[in-house]
Amino acid sequence: MTENQRTISPGTEQEVKRRPLLVELFIRLVKEKPLGTIGGVIVLALFLTGVFADFLAPYGFNEISLTHRLSPPSGAHLLGADNLGRDLLSRIIYGARISMFVGLGASALNVVIGTILGIISGWFGGKTDIIIMRFVDAWMCFPGLFIYLTVMSILGPGLWQVTLVMGISGGINCRTERSAVMAIKQNVYLEAARSIGVSNWGIMTRHILPNILPVIIIVASLGIGRYILTEATLSFLGFGIPPPTPSWGGMLSGSGRQYMLLAPWMALWPGLALAAVVYGFNMLGDGIRDILDPRLKGGLGRYGGVEKQKAKKTSEVGVTS
Repeated sequence: MTENQRTISPGTEQEVKRRPLLVELFIRLVKEKPLGTIGGVIVLALFLTGVFADFLAPYGFNEISLTHRLSPPSGAHLLGADNLGRDLLSRIIYGARISMFVGLGASALNVVIGTILGIISGWFGGKTDIIIMRFVDAWMCFPGLFIYLTVMSILGPGLWQVTLVMGISGGINCRTERSAVMAIKQNVYLEAARSIGVSNWGIMTRHILPNILPVIIIVASLGIGRYILTEATLSFLGFGIPPPTPSWGGMLSGSGRQYMLLAPWMALWPGLALAAVVYGFNMLGDGIRDILDPRLKGGLGRYGGVEKQKAKKTSEVGVTS
């Protein structure tokens, strides 16, 4: 039995470790997290809708037809029309492109800034860490919505303004990335790299960054849904995407709120689309976090997968023997 274990276990470990992180993440997500898989399907549908909006939308997002003004759902307009006769289905489809751009753009900017600040703060420590973290603490004292409204009132509404403001503001809070760096800072391989003369830049890019990648993926996946909802809030308040560009938050505000009793579909469909997308991103983010976060049971990422496979193979060999 011992020889069989030594023969099978190393091969199994090598086979599992050979899988790329994203492939193993996808396999475990489908097998272990059904709600996360459903969220992934919703997210994929959002991306495909945003990319192919020009082909999926039956009308232009600002195509006005006063003869169909406030018309209910029908064959000509599957989800109805708004107060200017614009097709709601087309505007929701184009609104998916806006949400996709804002969510991905702000989350990417958040990850880049947060990762840079977190690695610098966690690796160098000392006065550098104190200065960065005191600035982060001072920044976090202000409510996020207050910062967004203040900056947007200065810059003016717009797609790029919203994306930059949310991404930079979120990236300043680098506590999660810093904690991940501090957790691996004293590992032997980092001491070995430093002892042979590897520069700080080399250590941060070749050794620290790959090892905190699961944390970065968690931060990115959980942040996209939050940024989409924040953009909808700003657009609802009039500080987000200006009309006539279709934003789900903007569709809920203004005419959607004004005609809520006369034409409830004007607020119903954008609200459902927003709720479904935020739910999908939250479920997908929770599933990825449960798989990759080492603090949760079974959440050891690829190493957790390896240990589970080794234990499973060992038990099978033991039973066979």
